[in-house]
Amino acid sequence: MCRNIHVLHNFEPAATADEVHAAALQYVRKISGSTHPSKANEEAFELAVHEIARISRHLLEDLVSSAPPKNREIEAENAKARSQKRFAAA
Repeated sequence: MCRNIHVLHNFEPAATADEVHAAALQYVRKISGSTHPSKANEEAFELAVHEIARISRHLLEDLVSSAPPKNREIEAENAKARSQKRFAAA
């Protein structure tokens, strides 16, 4: 999985349309092997991003969790701490 795609489920406030679109874009870039499609592939690339974002929004709306919603700021701090620990050990 692409490291730039972040968990979007069970956050308060919920994931924004921009966050879902960014995740879809990263996914399509990863599986297509292209960050900028050629003119010949541009329409298919954009359609895939749009469709994956749409399906992802539906998934996020339908998922149920018994865990309390996560806080974005705390999760970002935890990720930063994990990153510092991982790269300090290298």
